[in-house]
This record gives sequence, structure tokens and C-alpha cells, in this order.
Amino acid sequence: MNALYSVLVVLALVLAGLAGGRVEAGRAVLTLAVPYAALAIFLVGFFARVLRWAWVPVPFHIPTTCGQQKALAWIKPSKVDNPSSRWGVFARMAAEILLFRSLFRNNRARMAEKRLILGESKYLWLGALAFHWALLLIQLRHLRLFIEPVPAWIDGLERLDSFFQVGAPQIYLSDVIVLAALAYLLYRRFRDPAVRFISLFTDYFALFLLLGVAVSGVLMRYFVRVDILSVKQFALSLAAFHPIDPSTLNPLFLAHLLLVCTLAAYFPFSKLMHMGGVFLSPTRNLANDSRRRRHVNPWNYPVKKHTYAEWEEEFRDKLKAAGIPLEADDAGNARTN
Repeated sequence: MNALYSVLVVLALVLAGLAGGRVEAGRAVLTLAVPYAALAIFLVGFFARVLRWAWVPVPFHIPTTCGQQKALAWIKPSKVDNPSSRWGVFARMAAEILLFRSLFRNNRARMAEKRLILGESKYLWLGALAFHWALLLIQLRHLRLFIEPVPAWIDGLERLDSFFQVGAPQIYLSDVIVLAALAYLLYRRFRDPAVRFISLFTDYFALFLLLGVAVSGVLMRYFVRVDILSVKQFALSLAAFHPIDPSTLNPLFLAHLLLVCTLAAYFPFSKLMHMGGVFLSPTRNLANDSRRRRHVNPWNYPVKKHTYAEWEEEFRDKLKAAGIPLEADDAGNARTN
């Protein structure tokens, strides 16, 4: 039911975009109010959550490690898996962000013949990695709509993305990869009973929303004629905060725009915020150097100290009556042997 509800919501957004693109008032709302509102919600929500996470103290030194810690000189440490320096943390974070290193090591547990069997789960890593890199490439390609003249590096990315030169217009590999990756992630969520059991509406909604954005973009490039010149003029006018008349825009483009704006506005309140949260995870961004550098809990509050000498002075009579030797005499001088 969660999957069905999410599909219905995405379809309702598509229909709202198509219907709104056919009337003047709807086009005005979709091209003026919606993009700027979505941008404001995204920026304020994104930075608010990141700052809130950044201000939370880290009471414990809890880096997650899976290698040899730096210890004696003759014991070889694991500089990336168990970093003891900032450069080691940087290398581990780079591998985590760019290559999903921890997901690559993910194991899948299943019951077979009344036994627990652990096996590799590399398809999830490959699907997630392909999706994120393809989506990044698509976003970089879309910068040509907001920049004039178009930088040479964006033209280079487009040539690299379409180097197979299949069809007219040429097929982008990133389009194929992002659709295939999303299809696999949805298939895995439906097929695996354990994953399906813990899946919420928000999990399905994010995937179907991303799929709607990708499918509508592919339709506009390969199947439905869209005036790309009008789209670029509109994008440049949005970037300049001086929108032009949207009457020439295709309703399918407006549906695509509504889906993108919905994704941007939904982003700060969803699990998609792992994009910003991964940098603030204390299990990843801390060096494992607790043996040589003390980690002070910022939540500690001043505590009144009661030293042994004060305790001994407080119970001196009782200690002497019990025959317990004292460290200081009656004058308060420390006894020496």
C-alpha cells in the first residue's frame, strides 16, 4: 500500500503539471511561484538541518573501524580503515563519498536449510554507485541551460556521455544508467521480503519521484518534441530572477519542472539528506586516536570534587578508631615511611 500511495501521489503531480500547463494561470504558478518556493525551501531546509547536526555535541569518541589501530612502532596500522590522522580520515571519507566503500563491504544474511548464511551483496553497491554518479552527470549537463556561454567542460561531459553516438538525438549513457539503477533499486525493494517489510511511504515516494523526473526528462529528449531554445531562455530568466512569458513551454516540460521542484522541496525533510549528513557522521569523520588524545565530552558539567585528603579529614576519628592507617597526621602533614 505504501508503494501504491507513492505512485498515486507522483501521478497526481504529473497530471497537475500537464493540466496546469494548458491554462494561463496554471503556467504562471508552475513557472513563477513553484520554482522559487521550492528553491527557498531547499536552501533553508538543507542548511538548517546541516547546522543543527553540526551544533550537536559529540559526547563519545566513536569512529567505526575495521582495521589495526596505530599502536606500537613494529605493528603495522591500517591508515584508512583505522585512521589516526586527518589525512587518514580524509582518505576514508573520500572513499566513502565517492566509492561507497562501506556499502561495498555490505553482507547479506539469509536463512537456508535452517542455517544463517552470510553472502556478498555487491549488486546493491553497484546499483547505488551507478545511480549517484549518473545523476551527478545529468545535473552537471543541465547546467548548460542556466549558463551562457556554455563552458567547454560541460560540452566535454556531453561528448563523453554520448560517445557511443547511438541514434539521433544521441543517447546519453547517464540516462540509460539512471533508469536501470532506479529500476533495480525498486525491484530490490519489492523482491526482498526483509527490505519490503521495513519500507515506508517515504522510501517508495523518493524512488518513484526520482523515476518520474528521469522518465519525463527522457521523454522530452527522445520522444516528445520540446522547444529546447524556449526551455533555455526560460531557465536563464529564472536564474536572472526575471522570468519570461511561459506560454511557449510544453506542458510535459512543466510537469517535469513540477516534479523537480517537488523533489527539491521534499529533499531537506527526507532520507535524501544523507548527502549532507555523511560529512557530519562521528563514526566516519573522527580519527581513532583516543589512546594519545583525550576526547572531552562537551556535555560534561562542573562537578564538585571531593579528594581523598578531604574524605580522610572528614572521617578521621572513625578511621583512627577502626585502626585504619592515615596518610596525614593530625596536623595535616603527609606521613612518610
